[in-house]
Amino acid sequence: MCGIAGILALNATAEPPSREALLRMAGALAQRGPDERGLYRDRRAGLAHTRLSVVDPQYGQQPLTDAGGLTWIVFNGEIFNYLELRDRLIALGHRFRTRSDTEVVLHAYQQWGYAAFGRMNGQWALAIWDSTAGRLVLSRDRYGICPLHLCEHDGRLFFASEVKAIFAAEAAIPRALDPAGIDQTFTLWTVVAPQSVFQGIRELPPGHVRVYENGAAGEHTFWQPRFPEIPGRDRFSGSLDEAVEEVSLALEAATALRIVQADVPVGCYLSGGLDSSLVAALGRRFASGRFQTFSLRFADADYDESRFQRVVAARIGSEHHELVVSRSDIAAVFPEVIRHTERPILRTAPAPLFLLSGLVRNHGVKVVLTGEGADEMFAGYDLFREGKVRRFWGRQPASTRRARLLERLYPYLSRSPARQQALARQFFGRNIHAHAMPGFAHDTRWRTTGAIKRLFCPGMRAVSESRDAVSELLSTLPNEFPRWSPLAQDQYLEIRTLMSGYLLSSQGDRMLMAHSVEGRFPFLDDNVVALAEALPDEYKLRGLDEKHVLKRAAAPILPPQVVARKKQPYRAPDAPSFFAADAPAYIREALSEAALRVAGVFDAKSVEGLVAKCRAKAGDGDMSNSDNMALVGVLSTQLLHQQFVATREVGATSPELSIDVDYEHRERELA
Repeated sequence: MCGIAGILALNATAEPPSREALLRMAGALAQRGPDERGLYRDRRAGLAHTRLSVVDPQYGQQPLTDAGGLTWIVFNGEIFNYLELRDRLIALGHRFRTRSDTEVVLHAYQQWGYAAFGRMNGQWALAIWDSTAGRLVLSRDRYGICPLHLCEHDGRLFFASEVKAIFAAEAAIPRALDPAGIDQTFTLWTVVAPQSVFQGIRELPPGHVRVYENGAAGEHTFWQPRFPEIPGRDRFSGSLDEAVEEVSLALEAATALRIVQADVPVGCYLSGGLDSSLVAALGRRFASGRFQTFSLRFADADYDESRFQRVVAARIGSEHHELVVSRSDIAAVFPEVIRHTERPILRTAPAPLFLLSGLVRNHGVKVVLTGEGADEMFAGYDLFREGKVRRFWGRQPASTRRARLLERLYPYLSRSPARQQALARQFFGRNIHAHAMPGFAHDTRWRTTGAIKRLFCPGMRAVSESRDAVSELLSTLPNEFPRWSPLAQDQYLEIRTLMSGYLLSSQGDRMLMAHSVEGRFPFLDDNVVALAEALPDEYKLRGLDEKHVLKRAAAPILPPQVVARKKQPYRAPDAPSFFAADAPAYIREALSEAALRVAGVFDAKSVEGLVAKCRAKAGDGDMSNSDNMALVGVLSTQLLHQQFVATREVGATSPELSIDVDYEHRERELA
């Protein structure tokens, strides 16, 4: 992965892109690309690139141009089928100067236009500047693995992999939290692109192309999740055994591609769960020579999965590394974590992953495989089971036997809402009559998260009460959504919200790239996703057995205790991490009345009450899910304001460049 940035003059009266601004943008993205930096600039557009060398280290420098020097590209990501595309383009008459996938992307665009992005199997954010046509093309991969942010200011477009690079360009670019983005975060767990948490900043949605030409902008969708309609012909028609075989073959091919298409060593995260264990086993199979796996351990035994991690590492014969994380470790790095997430978070889970990516980099590994995407594609979350139980109960709401199925949910939570029957019926039974409505399975999560808004100050509360983040989201559903099965509907919403905005961003790209590590995700391979979407619901969620087909595929490869273990999502200690006797001073400062008043998001008295409650319960850790999320959400929002809004500094310029093309400078010399 790399970092990309750029500036486009949107009209003839706008100032040309500033070389110094582009250098500052590149400097702000140094962690994304520590190996090389490059710059292109003419009177209309400027492109900057910071490179993490993974494919064709010798010749893959960027910005990269075509043979005529008229069309330029900056590219962040990997195209895993680029060799196949390259052969096709050569047959069509194209000639290549490098072995990089970036050059293939440029030629593919020149050959097929916007349709090229639908042919690409990979993860990317990119910008292509056609200097002859005066056209800027921005594109982002199907699932939002690679980030891309946009800002129009003073007649110019600023775009970059991270918001900090846009703010680094010019001090005059406004900096303020967007109430709509804050409200969305404290409802859906995340902002949903194009919304962001900063006013004036937008995020290009996954699967989209945005084009600027002749002073106008247009946007096209080249992909979105597609599930079989009811009735429909696109459903997988084979038996369960045939589905197991197809899933196995697709995952093998996806993992092999992500191992082979790298000119540097590839390692793997290993949590000890089914998904990462399966990826690690397949990765070991296709890696030549040394194969390293990396795991988190926790000082808190409730979160530790090292027993399973070690069993898998021993089974596959990997060179295994462990990192033990304590509550104090989480508190110590949390400000740095927020500097990289660039958005509020409701869990501390990204913090240990930030530390783990540092361990990966310290062992000389630039690329890791992870198991992200398996739960969304193969129905692995308790949310899917919960939705199925609640819909079943909703068809006979007076049934006590159906309600008892709630007891099988969330067994790993010490304060599971399903533990006490009366409370479970009250909690899960709300809106039970709406079991056929869109978003029904997510309703309990959204209500629990939305309760945090009780802490908003009067002004923010008024903005929140004037809008409905859930209704806004549901108003953008695709036309075919009602013709999908309930499980498919639940999967779509999970992909659209939590996977893209949180798991692949705050827990994924941002924590990996903080230490210049690229993540690769076999479960998000195009062929794996297409197969998973087509599978019958009962192959994925068989009764209440989640990821059934995936477990069957993993059985011959993994230790039986790993395949048979109950689903335990990755978690880390939350609010208790911030209340140790030696807690860092920033916590008290960020949650002080003065700081809360300056940020203007939360009511100081309400936060004071929350802090007192959390401090009293921090010792035994017996804290409610709602209070845990509220404390982390408030603290992360306060840190975000301090780091991005209250601070007006522009960034430092980038050091020496490997590519430096400045047409305006050349024109001055010739004159």
